[in-house]
Amino acid sequence: MGFRVAIVNDLAMAREALRRVVLSIPGTSLAWTANDGLEALQRAKADRPDLVLMDLIMPVMDGVECTRRVMAEAPCPIVVVTATVEGNASRVYDAIGAGALDAVETPRLGPTGAQGDRALVEKVNAVRRMRTEDVMTPRAATAPVPTPSPVARAAEAVAQERSGTAPILAIGASTGGPQALATLIGALPSPAPFSIIVVQHMDANFLPGMATWLGSHTERPVRLARAGERPEAGTVLIAGEPRQLVLTPQGALEYVEGDPAAIHRPSVNALFHSLAQCRSAPGFAVLLTGMGKDGAEGMLAMRSAGWHTVVQDQATSVVWGMPGAASQLGAAQQVLPLREIGPALVQAAAARRTGGAR
Repeated sequence: MGFRVAIVNDLAMAREALRRVVLSIPGTSLAWTANDGLEALQRAKADRPDLVLMDLIMPVMDGVECTRRVMAEAPCPIVVVTATVEGNASRVYDAIGAGALDAVETPRLGPTGAQGDRALVEKVNAVRRMRTEDVMTPRAATAPVPTPSPVARAAEAVAQERSGTAPILAIGASTGGPQALATLIGALPSPAPFSIIVVQHMDANFLPGMATWLGSHTERPVRLARAGERPEAGTVLIAGEPRQLVLTPQGALEYVEGDPAAIHRPSVNALFHSLAQCRSAPGFAVLLTGMGKDGAEGMLAMRSAGWHTVVQDQATSVVWGMPGAASQLGAAQQVLPLREIGPALVQAAAARRTGGAR
């Protein structure tokens, strides 16, 4: 039967466009279709597919509520499919916060829909590859993780203060990420004592709106990262291109193509590995809720390089894939409920400044 995809949309033309794209992908079949969210929930509980393509605006039950209910009652991967980015941006972030993996624009029938077809095909194939990942049995660490001494950390903190730069807080998130990010960043002091860099798995078309949405929910300065700029204290920078965001040895952010086989663009691993190799004093890294294992190996490298690493716990995660993989690798120093992560980071940063960090 291959990879089974369900389609949820109240418009017959949209359902047909989606059906054609799904059936054009080798090894992919149509599981079922539904006209509204309530029908989709009932069908998912009776016949769970490998992926649901979820519309947002529908009668009876909309896509956000349906996503929330499906993830609670019949969990399976969901990708939001919406007619417009601009008109539905807020609903997209709500749906991803409720458990959707990503979002893509609805393909159109006819030759003008070719670009939308390609985008959807890429999303379906990415989810299929994530489903084949052994997310709960990641490659084990080959050696104990060295922990820098309090003296070494105190020296790093002094060097950082003398340079006039705030420590970097790097955050990776995927499924459920928008709301988790808003909770974490909103719990930090204002202005935050960190230069914050975020990688959120999301189609690049939706990332500008994501920055606006997160800024409004946290009342903090949030914007997309620009090539060549340096992280600034109190500012939240979000990876905003379908390429890999990295920190160069000179301390500037850059977008690079990276590994062409990478499932995620941008990838948490790419950012984390670049930070582990940078010459500045180690900062802080967090992995929030998300499907797959992106960021786990990068976080292990960061911990080995002296960064303080934290992952969200299973109970408060929509999907405990990414943080769970990092935890099993031994990459996380702390596994905490979402609302405890912000205060723990502030406490750890204060301890480093006084030389008392573990």
